[in-house]
Parts: sequence; C-alpha cells; structure tokens
Amino acid sequence: MANDILLKVEGLRASVEDKEILKGVDLVIRKGEIHAVMGPNGAGKSTLSAVLAGKPQFTVTEGKVEFMGQDLLAMSPEERAWAGLFLSFQYPVEIPGVSITNFMKTAVNAHRTGKGLEPLKAGDFLKLLREKMAFVQMKPEFAKREVNVGFSGGEKKRNEIFQMAMLDPTLAILDETDSGLDVDALRIVANGVNALHTPEKAAIVITHYQRLLDYIVPDVVHVLKDGKIVKTAGKELVAEIEEKGYDSL
Repeated sequence: MANDILLKVEGLRASVEDKEILKGVDLVIRKGEIHAVMGPNGAGKSTLSAVLAGKPQFTVTEGKVEFMGQDLLAMSPEERAWAGLFLSFQYPVEIPGVSITNFMKTAVNAHRTGKGLEPLKAGDFLKLLREKMAFVQMKPEFAKREVNVGFSGGEKKRNEIFQMAMLDPTLAILDETDSGLDVDALRIVANGVNALHTPEKAAIVITHYQRLLDYIVPDVVHVLKDGKIVKTAGKELVAEIEEKGYDSL
C-alpha cells in the first residue's frame, strides 16, 4: 500500500567532485522492513547513505527521493533528522570537550524544538539517558566522557546505537556498523537495533559481510555495484553472495 511507504528513491544520481558515484538508484522501503544493502568496495553504498542524510559534499544530479511523503532532497540535514531519519556513521567522529550528556541533551531538545515540542526538563532527560544507556549496555560513567574520545571501535558503535535509541528515528541508516567489531560488541549492537525496530519503523543496513545479517535479519537484500542496484531478493541472497561472491551477480 502506498501509505506504507517510508522512503521512495527514483533514478537517483549523485556525484562528488564531478565524479559520478550513484548512477540511477531505485529503492522503495515500507514500514516495518529491514533492508540490507551489500556490495563491493567503491560500489556507492556509503555515498547512498550520505546523500540520504544530506551531506553537502555530495551533489544530486538527477532523481527524486520522498521520505514520508516529503521531498527529502529539498530538506536540510537538520530537517531530515527532525523528520525521523538517522544515520549511524561508519567512522564515528570524536568531539573533544563535549560530554555525551551535553551532546545528547542538545540533540534531543533540537529534535523536540524541530517538531514544535517543549525541551525536556532536566530530570526527565536524565531518566531517559539512564534508561537508554542501560538498554545498550553502556556503563553510566560514559555519560560524563567526551563524545567518542578514547573510545574503542566497539564503544563508538555502541554509542551510535545509544544515540539512535535516544532520538527514536522512523528510518535508521546503519552504514557499516559492523566495521571493526568483535563478536560480543556486534551482538550488543545488533540486539539494540532489533529491540528498537517496530512495525512503524524501518532500517537500511549497509554491510560487506554476512555476519551482521546473522543477527539483524533483513526482509529485503539489495546488491549495489558500480552505482546501481543490480539485484534485489530476500534474505537468501546473503548466502548466495557469501558462497559465490559479487562477481557472480
């Protein structure tokens, strides 16, 4: 049904520094779905996530993107976030001098202001913070630490999922969240993503490998090669890729 569509991408082409990366991407994501986007290095997977999030270094040259019935490409990155889109970075940045508590308070209240809501009172915010930190198994003392400064790879990715839990997006884009994770960290991150998923929400999981998709089971799998989606199927496609590689597609 049309009213179940959260994201609709049609003929999306995008470039960076005059080099075309996306060469006509079509994609439809409905409520409740988890989509995996797989493909070799340089295929355009991270570019797709960056374009959807509104990173300014990428130029859209053609195509349309609708998010919840709105023209996503006409929205600023902040407006996209306020509308319910979240991007978990492949390489989370460090923010020296800013504590996780202050960072999240600013982010949460900016989202609320963008939606016409009052900022959370201090007590309500701290209650939410403690609840979501426990949810992703982050130690309470992390709240006082500077954002990602001195964090291990697994801690950075867990912090990304914590931010996702705090902001409660409608569409979460996870850009190679499994990169650099050991098995225990991978399981915690995946469990967090699964627990946050509801029939009203959707997720795009961008990955090279099958192991993340053993924990976050996709409804639909796409293979992106040379800037185009060359194959779409169910979760059985993951095993086919693992066995035969991308060159077989």
